[in-house]
Amino acid sequence: MLKKPLEQPEVTRPTATILAVLGSIFGLEIALFLLLFGSLAPIFGAAEISPAVALGRTTIYLVVIGITGAVIVNQKPRIAGILMLLSGIGGFMAVSLAYIIAGPLLIIAGILALLKK
Repeated sequence: MLKKPLEQPEVTRPTATILAVLGSIFGLEIALFLLLFGSLAPIFGAAEISPAVALGRTTIYLVVIGITGAVIVNQKPRIAGILMLLSGIGGFMAVSLAYIIAGPLLIIAGILALLKK
């Protein structure tokens, strides 16, 4: 009598999740700084609504997209990878050099998720 080989449970690779969460945390810090900076601008005589507020809001949306990708990376790695790449590249486009830590973390996490089988 031949025995069936036991199926190995799918091993989750938390590297993409950890990188995406770290990138999102750094991105959230940038967003909160931009919102604080933009809300203080009228006190110092700047325009009524600072562009930093709009960039802060945009960055928060991108952080939410990155966290969503981190959450679904084990169920749908392709969609998660696209979301994390979108968050990383979009952050660079929105706040450029301020996203220097968060952006690469999210981009690497997105690439790792896309390479995951």
